[in-house]
Amino acid sequence: MKDSKKTNNDLSRRKFIKRTALTAGAITIVPRFVLGKGFVPPSDKINLGIIGLGKKGGGLAKDFAEKTNVQIVAGSDVWTTKNEWFKGHVEKLYAEKRNQSNYKGVSTTGDYKALLARPDVDAVIIATPDHWHAIQAIAAMKSGKDVYCEKPMTLTIKEGIDMVSTTTKTGAILQVGSMQRSWQKFQKAVELVSKGYIGEVSKVLVNVGDPAIPFNMETEPTPKEVDWNAWCGPAPLLPYNYRLSPPTSDEFFPDWRKFRETGGGILTDWGAHMFDIAQWALGMDRSGPVRFEPPSDKNAVRGMKMIYENGIEMYHEDFGRGWGVRFIGSEGNLDISRSYLETDPPTILTAELEASKTILDESRGNHFQNWIDAIKTRSQPLCDVEIGHRSATVGNICNIAYQLGRPLDWDPKKEKFIGDKEANKMKKRNYRKF
Repeated sequence: MKDSKKTNNDLSRRKFIKRTALTAGAITIVPRFVLGKGFVPPSDKINLGIIGLGKKGGGLAKDFAEKTNVQIVAGSDVWTTKNEWFKGHVEKLYAEKRNQSNYKGVSTTGDYKALLARPDVDAVIIATPDHWHAIQAIAAMKSGKDVYCEKPMTLTIKEGIDMVSTTTKTGAILQVGSMQRSWQKFQKAVELVSKGYIGEVSKVLVNVGDPAIPFNMETEPTPKEVDWNAWCGPAPLLPYNYRLSPPTSDEFFPDWRKFRETGGGILTDWGAHMFDIAQWALGMDRSGPVRFEPPSDKNAVRGMKMIYENGIEMYHEDFGRGWGVRFIGSEGNLDISRSYLETDPPTILTAELEASKTILDESRGNHFQNWIDAIKTRSQPLCDVEIGHRSATVGNICNIAYQLGRPLDWDPKKEKFIGDKEANKMKKRNYRKF
């Protein structure tokens, strides 16, 4: 009975669109109520809300104002100073990027749940610290919103599993902010590696930052402009420190990324970019390594060895060129980062790619528009929830293995550690009641 009703609704929509197009000659906007909940016609403008109005949230507002035609209508942060700043920031963006000097269409709130309750908000950006990502993204999807979630997608493995499940159940379109996937430089690197231009890959070196450490900052007076209990949220109630979360939105990237309580260290912060490229090039977007071997020195911050089921080894290792990835193959090597794409021998880089097999796509250069297009067509974006989950899992397991100081065997299909109860307990965390 349910399937029959759905079919009748679909037929009614198609008949309406066809009849309207024939009688009007052309149609500019198809009303959403005709097409049903969760469907945005390609011609319609999406109303966007942003949760987390710090440096990253402000930067994403600029990106979406400049590179898409979404309408930014709402923002939310636990800082009153950031809420106030955000209104002026968006108005300035509309004046500079869209030539709308009188835009007053954005409002802010200290409670992200109030933003999610707004029926006029179609999609949200999650730009809060990592410990909030899963809770807010899942709540957004359950409220009928599509989601752009900053990287790393999650702080724990269990959160990633839950986000994948929620996306499937709700039909939400979720894009993870690992935007290197949309850059042609990285697409070409993946093309060369995945299609065998450097031969058979035996080893991958990934240099990103240090693992997470326990919170260790000095206590400073808590500013009156912040609801600090809400900022900490599911994490332990930490002492306030200016470097952890400044009152203003555009000074620096805060240090919450370094600590286990609120982030995964720069290991996951940049790992969500560089491990992500390694996973993509190796064809492991829906899987991951099966063994993690930390260095014998428990104080080491590099040296993690990861082994895939096919025998390829990946190392968290500094190969002397900043944050980047080195692929080592039987016919040559390839180095890729945001500042270089080089091969040894150089002729690999200048090889003519097989057009019939290429993954390069000039239209994918705009990671933000890629999400908007996916929302309108109800298709998967370039960095979907499963990809974001698997890339985050690599970093999260590295943190667990560095912390425990012993090898871990991982089953990517069942998503659990083999024969290690302590490690399996670390797949999730108990949220603080707040």
